[in-house]
Amino acid sequence: TLRFKAPVPVEPWSGVLDCTHFANKPVQKGLLTGIIEGSEDCLYLNVYAKQLKSAKPLPVMVYIYGGAFSIGEATREIYSPDYFMAKDVVLVTLNYRVDCLGFLSLKDPSCEVPGNAGLKDQVLAIKWVNQYISYFNGAVNNITVFGESAGGCSTHYMMCTEQTRGLFHKAIPMSGTLHNYWSNTPPADFAYRLAKLNGFEGENNDRQVLDYLRTVPAEQLVNHSLLTPEDRRNGLIYAFGPTVEPYVMTDCVTPKPQLEMVRKAWSNKLPVMLGGTSFEGLFMYPALKANPKGMDSLPQDLLRLTPHEVRVLNTEQQNLESSKKMKQLYFGDATPSSKLIMNFMDYYSYRIFWHGFHRTLQARLAYATAPTYFYRFDFDSPDFNFYRKKFCGDDIKQGVAHADELSYLFRNSESWKLDKASAEYRTIQRLVDIWTSFAATSNPNC
Repeated sequence: TLRFKAPVPVEPWSGVLDCTHFANKPVQKGLLTGIIEGSEDCLYLNVYAKQLKSAKPLPVMVYIYGGAFSIGEATREIYSPDYFMAKDVVLVTLNYRVDCLGFLSLKDPSCEVPGNAGLKDQVLAIKWVNQYISYFNGAVNNITVFGESAGGCSTHYMMCTEQTRGLFHKAIPMSGTLHNYWSNTPPADFAYRLAKLNGFEGENNDRQVLDYLRTVPAEQLVNHSLLTPEDRRNGLIYAFGPTVEPYVMTDCVTPKPQLEMVRKAWSNKLPVMLGGTSFEGLFMYPALKANPKGMDSLPQDLLRLTPHEVRVLNTEQQNLESSKKMKQLYFGDATPSSKLIMNFMDYYSYRIFWHGFHRTLQARLAYATAPTYFYRFDFDSPDFNFYRKKFCGDDIKQGVAHADELSYLFRNSESWKLDKASAEYRTIQRLVDIWTSFAATSNPNC
């Protein structure tokens, strides 16, 4: 079984393969719906090409979806190619395994499950694109990898791992990079916790845990809530995500901490465009609204305003001083409470997202020899910013949330045909122009 392991290339088939319908999404539990769906038979990609012959092959854009490394799917429900197909590009969207099925990691080398199977799925897909995209009129010497949130972070991993050296030529990490603290999951006993949750009664022995987890139906495996209050206080958003692999196999993606990978990354020679949305933190609304006590208790625990990775390096006194500064910056003289939910979301915009993007920009300035472009997406629409609507419903009707730019890059099941004079239509044109110009020429200015 390949469960938890690196993928292997598909065996050739005989005859004609019917690719006129979408394949399965990976097994996952909806973050907002709680619905469990998908299949372990999920490693498929989609190629969208409007013309198979042209004077010269077209630039290729390979998209990696986000979803906190816990959910995601490369379907037209969410990532339809319509807007990109107005341009001369070939678009590829790919599936990769998520949650424990994509990111379970065990320390025992004999298990051959070091983790990052989901990232290895992405590597294999990019290798496939290199090998076969020319048959779809794609320019094998002009490939852009882009992705949003966990997909932006994945894009940055693809820029830094030796597994993909030379396989693409530019990149657009959107709202997620390796400088975001959540890009790396610290080692913990999550595999053992998952096994116990599913009835395992043995010791924390990697081989026994692995053998047991292989007997549990995939749908059961993703139906978990393993994070403790202390994990959450330390900023963990999920139990299973990319990690430094505890031993190196031939397909290892992350042999060392991600910030070390960034310094010597092969992609320091590639043009890069990165950025985010103007109010990323709106995505925290469902979690904050569901737990007002968490906000109300902040005055008794100001230290948690200082990120865990800073706290472990400093004295308690230094941490308290930085927490007080942070409290003043985001809440002024007011006492933090659930009444100030907008202030909390502003804080999270920077802590979870923009601080990391800024560090990536600084790293590019320090180590990269190719151009770096930085964007901030700030187009607000009362009804076309689908992700704010998803996170906030009718409670908050303004602000450009995490993932809102996707509403203007990909048609989705909520989209409708816009009036060509509308600001939303013009925003789609502008955004797709910028993204495809960068893919074609390495310069977003069009």
